[in-house]
Amino acid sequence: MSTASSTEFTAGQIVSALAVGCIGVLMVGIQPILLGELVDARQVSLEGVGLVAMAEIIALGLGVALGDALLPVARLRLITVLAGLLGAGLDLLSLRATGDGSMTALRAAAGLAEGVLVWGTTAVVVRCANPARVAGIFFVVQTLGQAALGALLAHAVLPRWGWQGGFATLALLMLLALLLAFAQPARLTPLSPPSVTGFRWSLRTALPLPAVFLQLAALGAFWAYLEPLGQAAGLDAHAAQSLIAGVLFMQVLGGSVATAAVRRLPTVATLLACSALLGAITLGAHQLPGGHALHFMLGCAVFGFVWLFMLPFHIALAFRADRSGRVAALVPAAQLLGSAFGPLTASFLVQGDNASPVPLLSSGFALLSAGVLWAARRHGSTPPSA
Repeated sequence: MSTASSTEFTAGQIVSALAVGCIGVLMVGIQPILLGELVDARQVSLEGVGLVAMAEIIALGLGVALGDALLPVARLRLITVLAGLLGAGLDLLSLRATGDGSMTALRAAAGLAEGVLVWGTTAVVVRCANPARVAGIFFVVQTLGQAALGALLAHAVLPRWGWQGGFATLALLMLLALLLAFAQPARLTPLSPPSVTGFRWSLRTALPLPAVFLQLAALGAFWAYLEPLGQAAGLDAHAAQSLIAGVLFMQVLGGSVATAAVRRLPTVATLLACSALLGAITLGAHQLPGGHALHFMLGCAVFGFVWLFMLPFHIALAFRADRSGRVAALVPAAQLLGSAFGPLTASFLVQGDNASPVPLLSSGFALLSAGVLWAARRHGSTPPSA
C-alpha cells in the first residue's frame, strides 16, 4: 500500500517521529495509576476522576483533528518543539493544581499539546510508503511505552516521590520530544490538493471515521470497567489487576501480528470479523454467571488481541476510501474520541458497584460498527488517484 503523496524517509526519521507520538499518548496508558494517586492524596475527588480522564483524552483527539485542520506540516519541527514545551509546562503546572476544576482544565490543555505531537506523527505515517504497517508498529511501540512507564511509576517513582513525581516524569519525557524533533523530518510536503487527487467528502470517504469511532467506543467502555466486571465473574482484586497486565500483553501480540498481516488480509472483512468478535466477547461477559473466572479471563485475552490487531486496519480502511491520506490523518482523532465516548456513555449506566450493563453497551457499539463497515463494503474503494 502506498499513498498518493508518499515520501522517502530514513529509518531514523521514522523512528524519531514514532517516538514523539508515543510520548504524546503516554498519559492515556498511565491514567489509572496517576489519577488513583491523586484521589488518595485528595487532590481530586473520586467523582472528578472520570471528568479529568475524559477531558484529557477528548482534548488529545481534538488536538489531532485541529492540527490536521490548522497547522502547517511544513513547520513540523518547530510545531513539535512548541508542543513539547507547552506540554512540559502544563505537566509542571499540574503539580500546583488542587481540586477537580483546576486539574481538569490543566489536563485538558495538556491533552491538546499531546494531540499536536500525535498529529505530527500521523502526518509522517500517512506519507510513508506502507502507512498501515508503520501504523501497526506505532501502536505496538506506544503500548510497550505505556506499560514500561506504568511499571516505572508504580515501582520506582510513586513510592518515593508520590503523584508529584509522576507529573515531573511526564514533563521530562515531554522535553525529550524537543530533542526528538530535530531527528524527525524537518518539514513535510502538504498532501496533494483535492483538485489533483479528486478528494471530496462523501459517504464513501466519511464512513471509515464512524466505523473507527464505534469500534473504539466498544473497546473503551468494556476496558474502563474491566476490574469490577472481573470481580463479578469471580476474580479477587489482585487477580483482576493481573488480568489487566495480561490483556496488555495480548494487545502487544495482536498488534505485532497485525503489522505483518495488514497487507495480506482483506481490510473490511477483517474489521467486520473483529466487530463480531468484540460483540461476542462482551455479550458473553454479560451472560456469564458468577464463578466462571477462567472463561472471563480467556475472553479478555481474545479482547486484548483483537484490540491492537484491528488498529492498523483502521489506517488501511481510510486509504481504501481515500488514497490521498486526508481521511487517514483523522483516524487517530476518531480512535481517541471513541475511546473517550465509550466510558463516558457507560458511566450513565453504572449504578454503584454494578457494572453489569456495560458489556451490553459494548456489544451495541460493536454491532453499530459492523453496520457501518458493511455500508463501507457496499460502497467499495476509491478509484485510482489522478
